[in-house]
Amino acid sequence: MAVPSSPDDDTPPGGLLATERAGDNAAPLSITEISALLKRTVEDRFGFVRLRGELSGVKRAASGHLYCSLKDEGARIDGVMWKGSVQRLSFRPEDGVEVIATGKLTTYPGRSNYQIVIDRMEIAGEGALLALLAKLKARLEAEGLFDVARKRPLPYLPRVIGVVTSPTGAVIRDILHRLSDRFPVRVVVWPVLVQGQGSAAQVAAAVRGFSAMAPGGPVPRPDLVIVARGGGSIEDLWGFNEEAVVRAIAESSIPVISAVGHETDTTLADFAADLRAPTPTAAAELAVPVHGELMAVLADLFARQQRGVRRLMEHARERLDTRGQRLPAPQALLQGHAQRLDDLGERLRRALVHRTEIAGSALARHAGALRPALLTGRVQRERERLAGLRLRPELVVQRIAIARDRIDALDRLRRQLDPYAPLERGYVLVSAPDGTVVKSRAAAAGEVALRLRFGDGSLDVVPDGAPRPPVRAARSRPAAAGQAEQIKLL
Repeated sequence: MAVPSSPDDDTPPGGLLATERAGDNAAPLSITEISALLKRTVEDRFGFVRLRGELSGVKRAASGHLYCSLKDEGARIDGVMWKGSVQRLSFRPEDGVEVIATGKLTTYPGRSNYQIVIDRMEIAGEGALLALLAKLKARLEAEGLFDVARKRPLPYLPRVIGVVTSPTGAVIRDILHRLSDRFPVRVVVWPVLVQGQGSAAQVAAAVRGFSAMAPGGPVPRPDLVIVARGGGSIEDLWGFNEEAVVRAIAESSIPVISAVGHETDTTLADFAADLRAPTPTAAAELAVPVHGELMAVLADLFARQQRGVRRLMEHARERLDTRGQRLPAPQALLQGHAQRLDDLGERLRRALVHRTEIAGSALARHAGALRPALLTGRVQRERERLAGLRLRPELVVQRIAIARDRIDALDRLRRQLDPYAPLERGYVLVSAPDGTVVKSRAAAAGEVALRLRFGDGSLDVVPDGAPRPPVRAARSRPAAAGQAEQIKLL
């Protein structure tokens, strides 16, 4: 608080304490007050201005607001564009683009500077627009969106064609009329704005919408998409230069024909499409063949096929006739075989007669030796020889001794192989209830009951852990050590 001083106060200026002089009615202002005065003054004086300059430091905040600077050769001014105004922009602001910004000047007390609040922003002339177009084209081309290798061939006969255009303009009528003249197909129209604010977003959404359609749905999925618009200025066609439209066409899973403007008009959509048509009518001509010409081609191909088949049959018939003439007559083929058959039959008859004669001579020769006197004499000689033979006792005893030795050897082998013989020496034979011999501890542990056979009898036991059935000791008569076996001597 200032301390009042008397008029006679001779305190020099610049003292330690602030003082009020006589006649001084200017109260000191706060920083906030002077900032508010400056803000009102600037806004009142510059409530509406149009500035031309080059964009610099363009930045889109998460809130949707746009911050930038406008500059020329000698000065620079900050600018801000609120979210609502940004949504009405018809182009994408980028550094280096020359624009005309319309708005009002204001101050920003937080940084003690002034700035322009932009309500509307436009590209400053066709030259600046072309410069922006060239810059955007170079950037998208560097990403490979315009590569020729990416472009796909169009279907020869599309069943359904999708058209992205205005439903009320002359373009759609020209396309439908041209398609009906050449080759009528089913057409699905996706209505969009083709000019002005929001046109680029609608065109991009339409192209992506066609690609997202599922085959076999209520609306047929197109085999080909035509993006069409009539002629106009570069400003009218600017929506088809927008990055969103270019990327949607490049990412489309359906082949796309771009038919934007007249033949001299070129947009970035033309570079991204699989095929560029000079006009929408030309796009319809490129999409389908002429029905009459196609039928004529098919008829010509059918006629050529028929002629080819007839020519092939004629040539085959000629070759068959030629080869048939070279074949001998059937009688000539059989004459040699018939003569050979007659010759072989005659030789067979002579061979049988000759064979019969040889067999008769042999029979007569052998029959002479079969006289009864010869047979009687031989029988008498054999009888005398048999009577001269005598059976000696040593021969019979020797045969018996040999047979006894064989019987003794077999009996010894039987006693060695007898499974019950070791039981007399203290061994035990373990078997399952069904009589199967148990050969291992693991097999014995898996049985419910076991039978132990000793030399003097059997004993039923239960393995540890198994349910115990009633145990009944049974004694069996030991097998005779000398059990007789019948041996047949051969």
